[in-house]
Amino acid sequence: MAIAMHWSCLSLFLPNAPSYSSSPSGGASLPGTANSFVSFSGLRATSASSSSHGFFAKKLWSLEKTRILPVIECLIARRRNAHIQKYPDAKIISLGIGDTTEPIPGLITLAMEARAHGLSTLEGYSGYGAEQGEKAMRVALAETFYGGMDIKDNEIFVSDGAKCDIARLQLVFGPDVSIAVQDPSYPAYVDSSVMMGQTGAFRKDVQQYSKIQYMRCSHENDFFPDLSSVPRTDIIFFCSPNNPTGSAATREQLKELVAFATINGSIIVYDSAYAIYMSDNNPRSIYEIPGAREVAIETGSFSKYAGFTGVRLGWTVVPEELLFSDGFPVRNDFNRVMCTCFNGASNIAQAGGLACLSPEGLKAMNKMVSFYKENTAILVDTFTSLGFKTFGGRNAPYVWVQFPGRDSWDVFGEILEKSHIVTTPGSGFGPGGEGFIRASAFGHRENILEATSRLRKLYL
Repeated sequence: MAIAMHWSCLSLFLPNAPSYSSSPSGGASLPGTANSFVSFSGLRATSASSSSHGFFAKKLWSLEKTRILPVIECLIARRRNAHIQKYPDAKIISLGIGDTTEPIPGLITLAMEARAHGLSTLEGYSGYGAEQGEKAMRVALAETFYGGMDIKDNEIFVSDGAKCDIARLQLVFGPDVSIAVQDPSYPAYVDSSVMMGQTGAFRKDVQQYSKIQYMRCSHENDFFPDLSSVPRTDIIFFCSPNNPTGSAATREQLKELVAFATINGSIIVYDSAYAIYMSDNNPRSIYEIPGAREVAIETGSFSKYAGFTGVRLGWTVVPEELLFSDGFPVRNDFNRVMCTCFNGASNIAQAGGLACLSPEGLKAMNKMVSFYKENTAILVDTFTSLGFKTFGGRNAPYVWVQFPGRDSWDVFGEILEKSHIVTTPGSGFGPGGEGFIRASAFGHRENILEATSRLRKLYL
């Protein structure tokens, strides 16, 4: 063959298959991923004479001991549990983890109920579905969220959530790529990169992993990185509206990002999990930007749209024009990963997703989103009236609250100890989050109002 064989054909069987060289010309130039999967021999025990269980006891790498930091949710849960033991009668209110609280609209659960009941009949039973998602679901996503953007249903992969797809995309990219992330940003981008072996050691002095480019996004630069100072990387993770800051990139900013990726031959992984919360006239999809089809992948989710955090349903768009440097479609590799690591989204969940995308379902989702946005406005008003500088709260269900000169974990502890309220320390989202906390608007209205009352007592 004139070009090296692609990993989608051979790498699972040939761990030393050749990789591709990158090229700066024409769209994304991510190096080929022939070595994306670690060979089993690379995980052998340290001694050939080890017992049969030595593989697990003496493996050469350890995420727990040397590579990855504890997930922020786990650290918060530990602090919360310790607080409950100390104050067993306290009513703890969570403004922390972004989990939805309001019931799923009835017309959506009725659709899931009907699909579930159908499984008990000969006529309605179905087993394994397409790993890419049911045709009707993919068509509905293309028409509802990507109308006029030339996104075809065969470029959409339905899944069990955007977070899961981020990890699957990392399997496509492999360990030998460089990445850039917004700082602060959703921790899964960095954590999955560490787990994939793309990074170096954690540097405590700067609170960063080496080999990752942290693109500082602060209120001083309108929460958009100065791309002129960002070195070229193979992958750029970008979330808009952003978690945790709540900021949304403008059309001009996204044009700049797409142009940057095009010039550098980078792939953008665009996380649009909060697009439905957009209030300003900013793009809800990266594909509203000319040229994005050649350089960008987009993930989406029903979790914060319809309360599907427990139902699990999301999607990823991989356009046909997005190519590796050897001309091989990235879509083909992602399809291979989905077919290898995933058996398709739940047919019951997809029935709910189809109901979400009906005219009545869209109205119900927007009503739920409006409820959470009202919560957000209440939180913004509270923190602002107490003299705190706040950001976000308009295009996302999060309020980014500044505590200048203070350690974010100390602020978290102060609010928990004195008000029995759980927030999220900003440093959990990267070094750029130090001095901030994130307050989530996901909560019952009475809890949001009670939380604001407690905060006023604490800080007035």
